[in-house]
Amino acid sequence: MTPRITAVRQDDTHRLIPSRYSDDSVLASLADDEHQLQDLFELEGATNDRLLGEANLLPGISIHELLFGIPYARIVNAAFTHAHPLGSRFNGGERGAWYAAFESETAVAEVAFHKALELLEIHWSEPEAFTFDDYLADFRADLHDIREDAAYVRCLDPDSYVSSQMLARELLSSGSGGIVYPSVRRTSGTCLACFRPALVTNVRQGLTVRLTFQNSNLPPILG
Repeated sequence: MTPRITAVRQDDTHRLIPSRYSDDSVLASLADDEHQLQDLFELEGATNDRLLGEANLLPGISIHELLFGIPYARIVNAAFTHAHPLGSRFNGGERGAWYAAFESETAVAEVAFHKALELLEIHWSEPEAFTFDDYLADFRADLHDIREDAAYVRCLDPDSYVSSQMLARELLSSGSGGIVYPSVRRTSGTCLACFRPALVTNVRQGLTVRLTFQNSNLPPILG
């Protein structure tokens, strides 16, 4: 049994990415001259998963799936090539996915939860601010849909990705484009995990969001 398929026609989905990843000039600011800059680029190329993927050197995704020659291609490619070693809700550690929310409030809630968890794990007790760039994207795709489907409630476990990653592996291997699901971190919010770079369309950069945490135990202040 697999989830039903829904024709998703959704514009202006929201994906928040740390602002530091939006800047291509970081290496340039570290180099004193062109030769040193080239050395830094070569070093980055040997360790950067996105660049390795674009050179067809990653096992989890083929170069034929990645995007080239369109605006923000590197941002999209990075989502699929920089997977967390333990994976996320609907992907394993060998291949990432493009996660996005239908509502900006949901995107903030999802990111705030995970950032607070990071601070809690290191026992952070001081005020800390983070900025994120909101990348908008449009979708016109048939995606598997587990909204209002009790058969997949374990895939929405707030503390475990075991069931959701198992489902994602099955769907990915069968050619699925991705999954639409209710947000686990914001009631009434909707999220999607897109498995295919080509389905992430009309990407553009939106507003910058700033989250300030007083400590790891308090919700962040937006703005």
